[in-house]
Amino acid sequence: MDNKNDQDIDVRSVVEAVSADLSFGAPLYVVESMCMRCQENGTTRFLLTLIPHFRKVLISAFECPHCGERNNEVQFAGEIQPRGCCYNLEVLAGDVKIFDRQVVKSESATIKIPELDFEIPPEAQRGSLSTVEGILARAADELSALQEERKKVDPKTAEAIDQFLSKLRACAKAETSFTFILDDPAGNSFIENPHAPSPDPSLTIKFYERTPEQQATLGYVANPSQAGQSEGSLGAPVMTFPSTCGACTEPCETRMFKIEIPYFQEVIVMASTCDSCGYRNSELKPGGAIPEKGKKITLSVRNITDLSRDVIKSDTAGVIIPELDLELAGGTLGGMVTTVEGLVTQIRESLARVHGFTFGDSMEESKLNKWREFGARLTKLLSFEQPWTLILDDELANSFIAPVTDDIKDDHQLTFEEYERSWDQNEELGLNDIDTSSADAAYESTETTKLP
Repeated sequence: MDNKNDQDIDVRSVVEAVSADLSFGAPLYVVESMCMRCQENGTTRFLLTLIPHFRKVLISAFECPHCGERNNEVQFAGEIQPRGCCYNLEVLAGDVKIFDRQVVKSESATIKIPELDFEIPPEAQRGSLSTVEGILARAADELSALQEERKKVDPKTAEAIDQFLSKLRACAKAETSFTFILDDPAGNSFIENPHAPSPDPSLTIKFYERTPEQQATLGYVANPSQAGQSEGSLGAPVMTFPSTCGACTEPCETRMFKIEIPYFQEVIVMASTCDSCGYRNSELKPGGAIPEKGKKITLSVRNITDLSRDVIKSDTAGVIIPELDLELAGGTLGGMVTTVEGLVTQIRESLARVHGFTFGDSMEESKLNKWREFGARLTKLLSFEQPWTLILDDELANSFIAPVTDDIKDDHQLTFEEYERSWDQNEELGLNDIDTSSADAAYESTETTKLP
């Protein structure tokens, strides 16, 4: 960019611009800052930009005219993500194309390669926009930077690092298989899925609730002791107890009650409202025992009124729409209470947020046309131009689609299918490690004592 268009401005103006709603045409800010290599003054440029369908980012680039030092950083300036994310990319030997996948690593993300027992901590490569190959190449360059000096001072350590660098470079050249894990408790990192919106066999994404320690590390909890507050228990039809707002960490109230849903089961409804910032949140938790079988619910959407059916989707439920070849794994959208129309809208917004980073100028025209075609087909579901099918596959049978008839057996558009969970499914849910033999024995002994 031309330096005539640069604006000399202080850091405060940059921070104020972050909070402004600048989607396009954001100015380039220039700040004089000290070079950490030669201690002379260099130039840092800030640009606030909005990546389409991803989120608002602040790009900073430093350049020193005295020693030639350069670096850049990406920081996220949008809203706080509700959950953390973990991307697991399986890289097979000989698969060179997978190294071209774009990677957004935030300042709180950690990169791991378990096969090498290798970990890149958050502070090592802060806020970078790169590829899988670029991440590995930068890690190798930083490890080998001081090898000559290290060989003179500590030859054994230098030799061990040389051996590790050979393994790391072998991974970077696709000579060996490995697993590339990107774990970000802030939820602001991303690995490109070139097959989107279809599932990627090499990439798995998991969203998780942040621990109190992670909340404190990210600065989302002003007082870490607040994170351990007890949320009470269900003792009355409607119960109110103090909690902490997940957005501003101010004290707020959470209301909780249980209700029996006809043809479904007992559920616990929790709702939180913050008077300080206006944040609202509601959750639906299943009550009672863990079902012995999973359940698959199939709805044949034949008319416009079917879009108004109530839907309860749990955290473990996957969503399948065969007409679009769309399959979302359990946990992708989280738990929600909505309608069929609301669920499709959430799917569209979620896909745009998670995969929207690939809509940049560098995206191939064929892939862009594929996304546009998929978006048009997804929109047709809501305008109901043709019948389609919605499937909820829940391993814990905690999901539900409401019937339109008084008796659920008379609703021929809605079918329920129970199935036995596999050992792997039980292992992922943590059910294989549950041992209730002691409790069963105690319960049986109590019942025997009560008998006359």
